Amino acid sequence: MSNIDNSTHTPMMQQYLRIKAEHPQELVFYRMGDFYELFYEDAKRAAELLDVTLTARGKSNGEPIPMAGIPFHAADGYLAKLVRAGVSVAICEQIGDPATSKGPVERKVVRIVTPGTVSDEALLDAGRDNLLVALQQRGDTFGMASLDMASGRFQILEVEGLDAALGELQRIQPAELLISDDLTTPELVENRRGLRRRAPWEFELDSARRLLTQQFGTQDLAGFGCDHLDTALAAAGCLLGYARETQRTALPHVRGLSHENRDQAVIMDAATRRNLELDINLGGHEENTLFSVVNRCATTMGARLLRRWLNRPLRDLHTLQARQDAVNEFGQDYRFEILHRILKRVGDMERILGRLALRSARPRDLSRLHASLACYPELQSELSRLTSPHLAELANQIGEFPEAVALLGRALVENPPVVIRDGGVIAEGYDEELDELRNISSNAGQYLVDLETRERERTGITTLKVGYNRVHGYFIELSRAQAEQAPADYIRRQTLKNAERFITPELKEFEDKALSAKSRALAREKLLYEHLIDKLNDDLQLLQQSASAVAELDLLTNLAERADTLGWSRPTLTKEAGMDIEGGRHPVVEQVSDAPFVPNDLAFNEQRHMLVVTGPNMGGKSTYMRQAALIAVLAHIGSFVPAARARVGMLDRIFTRIGSSDDLAGGRSTFMVEMTETANILHNATPRSLVLMDEIGRGTSTFDGLALAWACARHLAENVRAYTLFATHYFELTRLPEERPGIANVHLDATEHHDSIVFLHKVQEGPASKSYGLQVAKLAGIPEGVLAQAKQQLAELEGQQHAPTEPSKPAQNMPAAAATPVPAANGPVQGGLFDSTPHPVVEALDGVDPDELTPRQALEQLYALKALMAGKNP
Repeated sequence: MSNIDNSTHTPMMQQYLRIKAEHPQELVFYRMGDFYELFYEDAKRAAELLDVTLTARGKSNGEPIPMAGIPFHAADGYLAKLVRAGVSVAICEQIGDPATSKGPVERKVVRIVTPGTVSDEALLDAGRDNLLVALQQRGDTFGMASLDMASGRFQILEVEGLDAALGELQRIQPAELLISDDLTTPELVENRRGLRRRAPWEFELDSARRLLTQQFGTQDLAGFGCDHLDTALAAAGCLLGYARETQRTALPHVRGLSHENRDQAVIMDAATRRNLELDINLGGHEENTLFSVVNRCATTMGARLLRRWLNRPLRDLHTLQARQDAVNEFGQDYRFEILHRILKRVGDMERILGRLALRSARPRDLSRLHASLACYPELQSELSRLTSPHLAELANQIGEFPEAVALLGRALVENPPVVIRDGGVIAEGYDEELDELRNISSNAGQYLVDLETRERERTGITTLKVGYNRVHGYFIELSRAQAEQAPADYIRRQTLKNAERFITPELKEFEDKALSAKSRALAREKLLYEHLIDKLNDDLQLLQQSASAVAELDLLTNLAERADTLGWSRPTLTKEAGMDIEGGRHPVVEQVSDAPFVPNDLAFNEQRHMLVVTGPNMGGKSTYMRQAALIAVLAHIGSFVPAARARVGMLDRIFTRIGSSDDLAGGRSTFMVEMTETANILHNATPRSLVLMDEIGRGTSTFDGLALAWACARHLAENVRAYTLFATHYFELTRLPEERPGIANVHLDATEHHDSIVFLHKVQEGPASKSYGLQVAKLAGIPEGVLAQAKQQLAELEGQQHAPTEPSKPAQNMPAAAATPVPAANGPVQGGLFDSTPHPVVEALDGVDPDELTPRQALEQLYALKALMAGKNP
């Protein structure tokens, strides 16, 4: 479009091109009457994304101008589709008066809708946070700032290292990410939707501090506890500037900045979140996740808070125990039921108040706000009967707003329309002037009938008529013969062939009111609506505080209901390390399984910090491991847990290395992904970490894989001493407990029945006796012929394994089970994986002195060596 000659266009198109030049990256919705129109490349792109018709208007350089349009009243649906696609839109409205405009009506961009800054109800997923995030890098330090435009929640954090930054981005899941043009770390930005590059000067620290203190009305940022986080503050400054730029208004609901301290949370990397399926399953959906089982919140605010808690479990013992106390008290006498019924009537206060602050609240937002605030006294009444200090604190934060409830009750009709545009929102009796204007507009016909009756009586002229036409307005008509009898206050307005038309001061006054009554009533109603929003915004901070408290109250009652319904127990939380679980269950598998779930125990302490888990595929190893991590996550959000009894020490991290997948886009094989995730665990796990390792080494050859699995297990046990569940099919690893303290064997039980396998799903001490691989293959539907061949091959391999060989000693620090040589059938002897014993041929050669041999003896020795190579007795 830069090559377009504006002078060849109409004034209206020239206006459009000027506006488009100011917004080259956004689609421009250019208001024309009842439509938003798009032109040129915007039109082509919109036609493709929105499936609307591409047409043409006029010509540019002899070529038709591509054009597409969408109805103004249906814009929300189209905007939602564009936002989901990561596209930003500049909304250009008519701000001039068509009646007085010379040339094109004045237009300007009133806001920019971007994926990270939307606040409209129709454009948001009610159950998920929609976050705008800015990222800044200085050396190995990464600073992040996140803003939920819909609620005004503004947070920053700093992390060290790329892996930590990637983990936080995976947790936050930004709808839109702002980065500097000079950022050179491709891993942070590749395949990321909603990416926006900004000029480096937008991340300048001094400007950021000035912008932030101006927003919060403070002298400095020390009061927010984040004055030292220079990299994160630089990101926050860029983010705030971008938010103001797109909204084209102040952000009064953004009132403070909170610091997310990573040391206060249980850290989980991206692989761990994916493998544990906290709120998104491996297929990218919400079904059969921990969130789907736990979430029965009455409000969408509570559901979003639950997601945040699950993705950022806490290590603060005091906070967690306060939450447990509240959950416990709600569970007594089923108190959660009453509160849940009340909370069901509360709307999404956080987002309603956000739109109120941005002055984009719709009439039904205010109606829901009124209904929600009206519930607060009932909530307070129920909370006053409870004794938990944390609940008393929440009750104090919720407060009551009788004046706002009364104001909204008087101001709004019972069921307001969706938008203020056509009026009908303000209730009758709220404003005298509005009532009068509405009365004039709706009762004009009756007024004219009454006026005609009165004037006939006053003048005695029975043929007098009161009429109206669009040219001359209202009039009183008398015949030409009766015109001479007109009263003195009659003013001649129009002369006709057989009649005269008059106006009176009263009729003139009514005409002025009646002709403009509808438009004036609508203007008055819009003014009253704006004043109503102003009054409500006076209490915005307290209203926001109350909404946050209601969200937590909802979540705590939800956790109480889940504990009661699902039979969960209160875990004992301690500062001491370790986990002790009796009768633990997997919270998701238990709910989706048709068969009764088999509970299992888990004990981790100073003397037992690694369990080598063996057993058949499908036997429940992965379920057993994951349930330990999910119980830990639930305990660290203050929830009760699916166990008969549990004691959980505070963890600092949870790691998982589970499943197999490749990274084709990144050029990484399945084994490379496995090794990368394993390396991350070995480098970052601590004695306070929980580590789940499943089938390490299976992506490469048997001996390589066994060697790697053995070395990783030993490193975790000796050097890291993390609490580790190490599942494996390498039975050689079951010798580790004999060699290293702190390691124990457990296995998942199974039994054979008529050449089939029955999984018992019960964890037993000690190693498994066999892997049951062929039986599991049969369950999977492997053809019988293939299974028969596999059985034959297995018998041959087992025969080789158990053939008599010269005993050998294990190499130093290697597992004994891996040190036994395995001879090949009718072939050369194959040494064990960690075999340090010389080959028999080598031993024979070591005992030979060639200088002492006769030719015949040398020939006999050669035959003997060949026999040794063939595995025969010489």
